[in-house]
Amino acid sequence: MKSEVHKSGYIAIVGRPNVGKSTLLNNILGQKVSITTHKPQTTRHKILGIKTNNNVQAIYLDTPGIHSNCKSVLNSYMNKAATESLLDANIVIFIIEALKWFADDELALKNINKITCPVILVINKVDTIKNKNALLPFLEKISAKFKFHTLIPISAKTSLNIDKLENIVESLLPENPFYFSEEQITDKNERFLVSEIIREKSILLLEQEIPYNLSVIIEEFSEKKRAVYIRALIYVERNSQKIIIVGKNGDNLKDIATKARIDIEKLLNKKVFLEIWVKVKSGWTENANVIQELEYKK
Repeated sequence: MKSEVHKSGYIAIVGRPNVGKSTLLNNILGQKVSITTHKPQTTRHKILGIKTNNNVQAIYLDTPGIHSNCKSVLNSYMNKAATESLLDANIVIFIIEALKWFADDELALKNINKITCPVILVINKVDTIKNKNALLPFLEKISAKFKFHTLIPISAKTSLNIDKLENIVESLLPENPFYFSEEQITDKNERFLVSEIIREKSILLLEQEIPYNLSVIIEEFSEKKRAVYIRALIYVERNSQKIIIVGKNGDNLKDIATKARIDIEKLLNKKVFLEIWVKVKSGWTENANVIQELEYKK
């Protein structure tokens, strides 16, 4: 029998780029709602991940990595999305990498200093540390920077201490009715999730400079009884980028489509017919109106 008292609230997962925020969210949920690659700044949006367990609903916000190197309007949008998430949160998970502290970590902490809710310091990738004795002085050094509610070493990849982290979050959540239905996992619709899968496969395949200059728009999403027909557009800034994405004889684009289709079929649990085109939209990462059109109205 469920308790009459319900707990629910928002938990912002923040930190510098490529520190494991999306991997952590996916691990907690037990399924993939946020794309992950080895390249920084993969996450561009606030991704909501909802986990309901008995009388507790934890609403996690995966955020873009906070970074100081804002070369474009798009970078500024990403930073804004991350810092605004702090204002909505009941709890903040500040995630850093074991034995590493960079200027972007300091910038993230500077933003955290402006809030009053409990902050949990999560030290990720401890499974990669060979000399465990080096971890304690590192933790002492970082804990002196801010009054964290709790410090917990984890591995988002191997699930080390994830259950302990969830228990801490649960203890800090306020008494509230549920904000979402118990079956809901994310606030994003299927079209958004499909576009993100295609972007993920593109990032994993492409050259270093391209991932930050591409966006994916779903132009058609037709669901039939036994199959889904999808037509997607990959936007890039330059024709040279389009040539790389398409590849010789269209091989790269075919590879992206094949790998994306496999994941999309798992997501939708239906057969998928996927068609992808590439289009050049010059300077889109510097044009606020175009960014709104391509990225933030999904």
